[in-house]
Amino acid sequence: MPFDYDLDFRTVDFRAHPELYRVGKGEQGVLLVQPYKGEILPHWRFRTPEVAQESADTIYRLFEAYLKAEDFVGADMARKFLQMGFTRSRRYANHRGGKKYDGPVPDDKKGQSGAHGRDELPRSPEDAEKAESAAIFKLKWDQAKQHPDYQRQMADFKTRYGK
Repeated sequence: MPFDYDLDFRTVDFRAHPELYRVGKGEQGVLLVQPYKGEILPHWRFRTPEVAQESADTIYRLFEAYLKAEDFVGADMARKFLQMGFTRSRRYANHRGGKKYDGPVPDDKKGQSGAHGRDELPRSPEDAEKAESAAIFKLKWDQAKQHPDYQRQMADFKTRYGK
């Protein structure tokens, strides 16, 4: 099922109401779903490879703790933050200043990702530090996606909630 952007994310506690959560595609909801956003976001950094390594390790430990607690929503959110660490680091590696598209995001598309009819800006020479940060996050993201407990809990979640 697609991610439901119509929910009131300011008031929904997804730990108390996991039935409202949808995995969605990619990083959907990563900056919306509470209380997980508040628990994970303070640890999400990628400025340098050293900072990225500490961030990815911390987020992966949170991922494992959520799995141990049988909290699939938390584990999936941690996986999304690892994925976002990779994608944002790659964006900054490819585009100086992190701006990938030309022009403003249309008002009806704010909070969503993608070009939305805008042209992609030319790539800058690769920033080696950000590329290394991306590789660090990619390794942890791959570990999370392949973790047997994560895969089992995702299957159970989809069976239980159909999402």
